[in-house]
Amino acid sequence: MTTDSHAVHRPLDVSLHDDPRVVKEAANEDYSTHIVPPTWRSGRLSLTMTWYAVISGMFYLVTAATLAVTVGTVDTLIGIALAVVVFGVVGGILSRYAAHTGLTVALLSRRLFGVTGSVLAPLILAATALYYAVFESSVIAHALHAYTGVLDIRVWYAIAIATNLPMVIGGVRRWLDKFNGYLLPLYWIGLLVAVGLAAAKYPTDGWLTHAPVDPPHLGAPGWLYALFVYLGVFVFMMYTVDFARFGRPEDSRYHSIVTFGPVFYFFVYLANGLVGIFLVMAAGTSGTLSETAVGDTVVDLMGIAGLLVVWVTQSRINTANYYVASTNLEALLTHVLRIRVPRVAALLLAGVLTYLFMLTDVLSYLLTALAWQGAFVAAWVGIAVTHILLNPHGDRDGLPEVRPGRVSAFAPGAVVWLFTSLLGILVYERAGTFGTTWSTPLVLVLSIVLYAVVHRLGRPVVLDRPGDPRDEVDDIWQVRVRCHRCDHSYIAVEMDRDPSTADRAPICADCAGRSTPFLRAARREKPARPA
Repeated sequence: MTTDSHAVHRPLDVSLHDDPRVVKEAANEDYSTHIVPPTWRSGRLSLTMTWYAVISGMFYLVTAATLAVTVGTVDTLIGIALAVVVFGVVGGILSRYAAHTGLTVALLSRRLFGVTGSVLAPLILAATALYYAVFESSVIAHALHAYTGVLDIRVWYAIAIATNLPMVIGGVRRWLDKFNGYLLPLYWIGLLVAVGLAAAKYPTDGWLTHAPVDPPHLGAPGWLYALFVYLGVFVFMMYTVDFARFGRPEDSRYHSIVTFGPVFYFFVYLANGLVGIFLVMAAGTSGTLSETAVGDTVVDLMGIAGLLVVWVTQSRINTANYYVASTNLEALLTHVLRIRVPRVAALLLAGVLTYLFMLTDVLSYLLTALAWQGAFVAAWVGIAVTHILLNPHGDRDGLPEVRPGRVSAFAPGAVVWLFTSLLGILVYERAGTFGTTWSTPLVLVLSIVLYAVVHRLGRPVVLDRPGDPRDEVDDIWQVRVRCHRCDHSYIAVEMDRDPSTADRAPICADCAGRSTPFLRAARREKPARPA
C-alpha cells in the first residue's frame, strides 16, 4: 500500500532467506553499514565473551592506581562503586535499544543529528578507539622491548600492531567470541598470580587505607573527582551500541545486566581497580604513574609469564579497539567518499594511523585529545539516552527512522551536540581546576536538558515520503528485498524506494546513503514532519 497512487513502482524482488552473497560479505563486514538482521545475531555466551575482551586492559588498573595515589584508596573505591552503578544503568538502556533496533552508532546518530549531521559520530568514535589502541599497543611494545632488550622501540610498535590486527578480521560472529573466551581465564589467573607474588615480595600493610599526605586541590571531593574521571571513559557507551546490536532481543535483559550492565562494570572497574591499586601500592610506586607502570610491575614479578599476561590482556582489549575503529572508519569513509570501503581496508588504515600516532610524542597530547573527544562522547550519550527515553515507541514500527531518504540532512540534535561539546571543551581549557574536573558532568547534564527541550519543540526531522517498502511486506524483519543498485538483498526494515529512478526501484540503506541523486530526489519529495 502506498500514499502515492500515481507513481509507478517496480515490484519488490523478495525472499525469506539471507542472500548468500550478503552472508559471505558479513563474515568480515558484520553489517557495518546495515541494520543487523535476526539471523546474524549472536548467542548469549558468544556475545558476552566477545564484549568481555574489554575487561582486560591495563588502562583500568593504571587509572585506579593513579586515582588512589592522588585522592586515596577509600575515595577511589567509592568513586568506582558509583561508576559501576552509573555505567551499569546507562549500558543497560543502550544495550537493550541496540538489540531491539540492530543499529550501529553511525546509524543511530543519523536519527539524532540528521544524515549530514551524523558524520561526526563515527569520526569521534573511531578517533577515540584509535587513541585507546595506541595506549594498549604501547604497553605491549614497551613490555617486549624492556624484557628482550633488543630492537628499536619503533619495531616493537609495529610488531604489537601487526599481531593484533589479524584477530579482528573475522568480526564478532566468526572469531572474536572464541579468541576472547579462551583467553579470559588466562587473564584472571595471571592477575591473581601477580597479586600473590606481590604479596609475598612486598609489604602490603595499609594499601586499602592509603591517603595522600598533601591532597591536591581538585575542585571536588576525592570520591566525586574519581567518579568524574571514570565518566571521561563514557566512550564505553558508544562501544556498547556497536557490540550490543548483535544481541537477540529475547536476551536483552540478560545482556543489560551481565554483558553490558553492572556485572561487567563490577569486574572491569572494581575488580581490576583493586588489583591495580594493590600492585602499585605494594611495589611502593608513588607520584605520577606512567601508562606502562602496572605492566612493568607484572613483568618484573612474573618474568616471561608476566610478559605473556601483558600480551594477552592488551591483545584482548585491542580486538575491541580495532573492531570499533575499523567499523566506524568504514562508515565515515563510505559516507564522505560515497564509495564502498571494505572493513578490512578500514582495519588496515586503523593500524597505520595507530602506528603513526605512536611515533609521535603521543602522551604529551593524548590526555587532552581524549578530554576533547570525551566532551563529544558525553554529549552523545546524554542525547542518545534522552532520545530513547522520550521516544520509547520510535517513529514507526517501534523503530527510529534511520533510512537516509527519510531523515532530514540536519536535525536540531546536531546543534545541541555541537554546542554542549564545544562548551565542555571551553570549560575544560579555560576554567582551570574546576574545568578539568567538572567539564564532563556539565556536558552530560546540559546535553540531556537541551535535547529534551528541543524534542518538546517538535522540530522537523523525519521526512514523510510516499512509497515505503515496509508497507508492501508482511514482516519487515524476515522478508529480504533486492536493492537495484548493489543487487544484494537486505531485510525490508532498511529498504526504501529510489525516487531518482522512473519506477522508484527498491534501494538499501547503504546504497541510498552513497547516492547523491537519490538523496536529492528524496529531499524534493516531501517536507519534513515533526518527529
